[in-house]
Amino acid sequence: MEVQSAEFIKSSAHPQECPPDDRPEYAFIGRSNVGKSSLINMLTNRKALAKISSTPGKTQLINHFVIDDGIKEASGRRSWYLVDLPGFGYAKVSKTSRVKWQRTSEQYLTARRNLMCVMMLIDSRHPPQKVDLEFMAWMGEHNLPFVMVFTKVDKLNQTDRAGFLPLYKVEMLKQWHSMPPVYVTSSEKGEGREEVLRFIDETNALFEG
Repeated sequence: MEVQSAEFIKSSAHPQECPPDDRPEYAFIGRSNVGKSSLINMLTNRKALAKISSTPGKTQLINHFVIDDGIKEASGRRSWYLVDLPGFGYAKVSKTSRVKWQRTSEQYLTARRNLMCVMMLIDSRHPPQKVDLEFMAWMGEHNLPFVMVFTKVDKLNQTDRAGFLPLYKVEMLKQWHSMPPVYVTSSEKGEGREEVLRFIDETNALFEG
């Protein structure tokens, strides 16, 4: 799949304000400063589709983008929603704001009928973080399908690159019977782009509008 067009639709403070659930949707979420905006821009091949900030925790709303892969079907152009959700776990944001963002994200994730998968972004440079593990456990409890998308692998040396995923598997398998699908990415190098887009393309075929 190739991205022909990518357009910002709207920002929503509450799930009920989101666009109609008339096409497949993929939610991108992770700890603040995980490289979410950079990954979104890399996947869509747009330099500034998602705004990149030097201040982690800036995304505070549910941001919808519509992505068109240029393929025509009988019902018209085939498109899907990419959703940029507020990051979590940023200490410098007030506790009240963190709780509000978390509640908003959780309400959105459990209410969207067209949500096909959550793209759980994880910084490959750090050992397994409690907040990430807890959030994935929460998604499991709510039967939310998700994949793990490791970011910033270009920042790792050869030894760390070989070791970060086995370390994560050991930690995950303490709670899970098996690992969810895993994608390894670098926004700077474009690594993982084809694999993530192929997964979205294959999953789009399962959508029942």
